[in-house]
Amino acid sequence: MDITADYKERGEEAVIADMFETSVFAGVSLSLIAYAAGMMLKKKFKTALLNPLLISIAVTIAVLTAADIDYETYSEGAKYLSWFLTPATVALAVPLYEKWQLLKDNALAVAGGITAGVVTSLAVTFALSWIMGLTHAQYVTMLPKSITTAIGMGVSEELGGYVTITVAVIVITGVMGNMTGEAVCAVLRIREPISKGLAMGTSAHAIGTAKAMEMGETEGAVAGLSIAVSGIITVVFASLFAGLL
Repeated sequence: MDITADYKERGEEAVIADMFETSVFAGVSLSLIAYAAGMMLKKKFKTALLNPLLISIAVTIAVLTAADIDYETYSEGAKYLSWFLTPATVALAVPLYEKWQLLKDNALAVAGGITAGVVTSLAVTFALSWIMGLTHAQYVTMLPKSITTAIGMGVSEELGGYVTITVAVIVITGVMGNMTGEAVCAVLRIREPISKGLAMGTSAHAIGTAKAMEMGETEGAVAGLSIAVSGIITVVFASLFAGLL
């Protein structure tokens, strides 16, 4: 059928919805095109506010909403992107290996910095949840906000939180860290590469680590280490903090 005639007969939204249901790569294509648009905008205007991931999320939501496409249909076509998550995570070991001696020489500072970051994140989450009168389920949903999604989902589920909301909170935390991390380091005059990497990896997980790699090799290596270590420490301390509210 001629696509123009199909548009006129059934409406553009219906045709787009059918495309997502019948094409196995529609979700992937939408995601990549939206992210590419975000990259172009960031490159052109050179501002952290135009974060490619944030723009791709906004564009994807707008398209799905306009075409009345449910998330399950989109996810069925976009799931192939998740296949790259494992090799991308493993690739973080490369800069870590290259900077291994530096990390060994500063092992105490690295361990202390990551632990301090995790405890601070949990303590601030508790304080704000208490002030805002959140329920226990809502509170534990927020606790794993600064760790990688795979670990955070497990922590939230184990503590009785809302896993889907936890995922959204983790993504938002990462995007905000990616957008503001470098500026915060500049304002607070944090110039030491190891300190920058610890801050980005501990507070903004993988999305923050992506920004840390743009800042420098040492920052990226330390941030990559921080993702794994902060996740483990959060699993231990989250159980303790969960009982406070």
